[in-house]
Amino acid sequence: MNKTIYNFSAGPSVLPKQATKEAAEAIFDFAGTGIGILEMSHRTKPIEGMVAETDSLLRELMGIPENYDIVFLGGGASLQFCMVPMNLLDESASADYTDTGVWASKALKEAKQFGQINVVSSSKSDVYNNIPKNFTQTPGATYLHVTSNNTIYGTQWKSFPKANTFLVADMSSDILSRKINVSDFGLIYAGAQKNMSCAGVTVAIIRKDVLGKVKRTIPTMLNYQTHIGEQSMFNTPPVFAIYVMNRTLHWLKQNGGVDAMEALNNKKSNLIYSALDASKLFTGTAAKEDRSTMNIPFVFQKGAVAEDKVEALQKEFLSFTLERGLEQLKGHRSVGGFRASIYNAMPIEGVEALVKAMADFEKKILG
Repeated sequence: MNKTIYNFSAGPSVLPKQATKEAAEAIFDFAGTGIGILEMSHRTKPIEGMVAETDSLLRELMGIPENYDIVFLGGGASLQFCMVPMNLLDESASADYTDTGVWASKALKEAKQFGQINVVSSSKSDVYNNIPKNFTQTPGATYLHVTSNNTIYGTQWKSFPKANTFLVADMSSDILSRKINVSDFGLIYAGAQKNMSCAGVTVAIIRKDVLGKVKRTIPTMLNYQTHIGEQSMFNTPPVFAIYVMNRTLHWLKQNGGVDAMEALNNKKSNLIYSALDASKLFTGTAAKEDRSTMNIPFVFQKGAVAEDKVEALQKEFLSFTLERGLEQLKGHRSVGGFRASIYNAMPIEGVEALVKAMADFEKKILG
């Protein structure tokens, strides 16, 4: 293949070439053992050392204090939708949830099985195109849950609300993309396949004092304390996905860490948003003050093209970009149009290629 391919998929998503190359090599021979990582017991010293190093790298890059535990779990962020309330919320207690997108909505739906859930804000009536920030928390609520970045709708909390008790955040699609103060949160969880590994592993970062307070019996595998006590080795963990994370974290550290990545992500997203704001053909769908630096949905401007031509032109634009090596730009069905996901590993050259393609297509259609 001669042309460069840029993968704008929302997840599983683009990974650093360095990380995928190293992970591929480990399949055949891990750490010079002569045994592939897919074949090696998680009880061996090389694997135990790798998992411990991954924990250490994540602590360093995110500035995670010592009073937080990190566990590497299976089941995706979707399993966390029930694990969080199961471990944190008593049946007689309540928790506050913000409804800012599909995944936030799914999280609060699961939580309703374990206690009283108060939906303190929602942008559902606006097709989730904004982050409602002015809301009143419920007195005595155990925690406040937010979804930091909304992959489908392209909105993002730019600053997090201060919780009356403690904050729980699903950071699946923007973890490690910007600097945060971990101490502001009681629990952070993230499916890794959007910004730090392949599918198969989920990270939970848990402040020690938030656990052990519910009266219910928690199934062994769904109890955070089970995995904390066994350093994520209670059962066979998703070893390969953890290793891909390990190599991605090394890549991130080598490239200046989270501070450098935040600056680059702002630069990349500003290129696209500037192009959208100047365009006579395209427009973004998210409220400007809530625009995500990770996921950018956009559509044709209303009235720019005839309604009966929109569907055909969408297909034409996707073919146009595909010919230039710009992949996975089709928008989610909830929004339509197009979506560019520009996670950490998306190089700025990919974004520049997309902006040029948008300009060239606009000139072709509008002259």
